[in-house]
Amino acid sequence: MAGGKGWEGVVLKLLRGKDFTFTVTGAQDVTEHFRRVHLSDGGLLAAAGDSLHPTMWVRLWFENGGKPHQRAYTLVDPDPVAGTFSLEFALHDGVASRWALAAAPGDTIEATVQGTGFERPSPEPELLLVIGDPASLPAINSLLDAYPQTPATVWFETQHASDELLPLRADSARHDVRRVARADGSLVEQVKAQLPELVADPATAYVWLACDTATTRTLTGYLRKELGLPKQRVNSLGYWRAA
Repeated sequence: MAGGKGWEGVVLKLLRGKDFTFTVTGAQDVTEHFRRVHLSDGGLLAAAGDSLHPTMWVRLWFENGGKPHQRAYTLVDPDPVAGTFSLEFALHDGVASRWALAAAPGDTIEATVQGTGFERPSPEPELLLVIGDPASLPAINSLLDAYPQTPATVWFETQHASDELLPLRADSARHDVRRVARADGSLVEQVKAQLPELVADPATAYVWLACDTATTRTLTGYLRKELGLPKQRVNSLGYWRAA
């Protein structure tokens, strides 16, 4: 990237972040608001080795007005043998979306791996309680893949009609998907109304949560303070900020 990665890149390097260059091998539009880009990994998966885990993400570096700009994206279907994976973009007006829309075979992009991690809950959950939206869909799918025999209830916030077509890897026999149209407070209200009856024991329940920052903060506080779930039984991350 011309001009380097700025102060964020310096900090990540001090934190022992590892840099890689990915190469685009193809792309496809899943819907008009959601695009999948296929890449070769530049050695990332071999370097990750046994540390490859569900919900694993990387920081992509974009140039925005001559300045470095980084955004995190979850690896989709990583294949260590082939050295490939995909990234999925919930499209909006932004530098990352513009890059994804223009991505063509042979294009490259720099990335840094630092800060990603996933600690499997112990004891293993008897039921996954998952809250997310199109931006966190790749992570949700990787989580469901990591627990192929575990039932799950998924609250999935949608914004566009075509979000109904997004490839949520849900099996109707063991996954209860509850789609919630995006509106002020709707997701929070439905989760507060419906989730408590699914928590038999706060000490063994497990909630994975990744929405916009405000929603994530509100629901994390509710789960911890009002429902009494221990810190280690709530995995939450704000994925984006509402304008």
